[in-house]
Amino acid sequence: MADVVVGVQWGDEGKGKIVDRFAKDYDFVVRYQGGHNAGHTIVVQGIKYALHLVPSGILYPQCKNIIGNGVVIDLGALLQEMQHLNAIANPQAKDTHDISTLHNRLFISHKAHIILPYHVLLDNLGEHKRNEAIGTTGKGIGPAYADKVARSGLQIGDLLCEEKLRTKLQANLTNLAHLHFDIDMESLVQTLLQYAKIFAPFITDTTKLLWDSIAQGKKIMLEGAQGSMLDIDHGTYPFVTSSNTSIAGCLSGTGLNTKDINEVIGITKAYCTRVGNGAFPTELHNETGNLLRQKGFEFGTTTGRERRCGWLDLVAIKYAVRLNGCTKLALMKIDVLDGFDEVQVCIGYEYKGATIDYVPYDLDVKPIYRSFKGWAHTAKLRDFQSLPKEAKAYIAFIESFVQCKVAFISTSPERDDIIVCG
Repeated sequence: MADVVVGVQWGDEGKGKIVDRFAKDYDFVVRYQGGHNAGHTIVVQGIKYALHLVPSGILYPQCKNIIGNGVVIDLGALLQEMQHLNAIANPQAKDTHDISTLHNRLFISHKAHIILPYHVLLDNLGEHKRNEAIGTTGKGIGPAYADKVARSGLQIGDLLCEEKLRTKLQANLTNLAHLHFDIDMESLVQTLLQYAKIFAPFITDTTKLLWDSIAQGKKIMLEGAQGSMLDIDHGTYPFVTSSNTSIAGCLSGTGLNTKDINEVIGITKAYCTRVGNGAFPTELHNETGNLLRQKGFEFGTTTGRERRCGWLDLVAIKYAVRLNGCTKLALMKIDVLDGFDEVQVCIGYEYKGATIDYVPYDLDVKPIYRSFKGWAHTAKLRDFQSLPKEAKAYIAFIESFVQCKVAFISTSPERDDIIVCG
């Protein structure tokens, strides 16, 4: 069976820590959508690991890791990340660029699509031309998914057939000729053929691998990037990412079906953040927002961009819990709220002169808050009974409002600073 870890905010919730913390109990960890425009930060014994494409289970030697067919891959970024992981794991190695140590530990779907140089150019060109910028990272994610839907994309399996690779590239570059991009066809082909040699040992039919593993009773964890409010279908469109970040993405991005899914663990911070543009009802444009940013170190793993910060939006989380069918919640970074005299949560919206308790189409709303007394200290606690009564009251209200059990509470960035609630 497979358990799913899914973000229920706008991303950056702390999915990587939850996956890393429990990956030791799983045989496989699978990344099922997104690209290197997102990242998971994991801290183990003071060492910070920033993962962008490689699944979070890579830090456990016994765990196998899969990059699924729903992911779009920048080959250079993936190679750099793999080399970095090898250098950390083998600091005394003569060749820290050697990635052979990851053979049989990392598998890449032959159906995963490739981000090419012209996708990056198209991404930045499109962002420049929009009336209102989306706030993309400019890494080519959207155009790569657009080519996938237009049936003109290159899959990583195409690297293994030079004739097919050349034919597809020539057609795509011909279609882009009017933009006069400075891309040399032959140079690009040779670069991709070099990547083919590097990645060939990792490329496989990962759907069959997963089906066989489930038949053998293996335990699988599925992890996505970003959060449900950035889902291309169900998020705050058009200020969303280009893939399904909700539960649907874990099925289409792996080849599994609903019968294969066991637990769905929704990840949320104890407050709220967002990067890029788009609606954010509880955003705080004041010193409290700045304090949340500094205490929570709210800067993007991939870009270093400042994250917009605000109070917890329970209306949006309740929506995402229902959307994903969450069976459990993980509440992250509760320690960041330590020391606040008052903590607020959004329990409804003022919308077009009425009070509502659901997420409307345009999110042009004013939040309605409920206040809670703050608490002094939760940092590094690992037992629920040790939490201050005020923090317990806060957690209990969250559970009641969104109708989902808070099963895990993170009290610091460190792997083991987490409370498991029965």
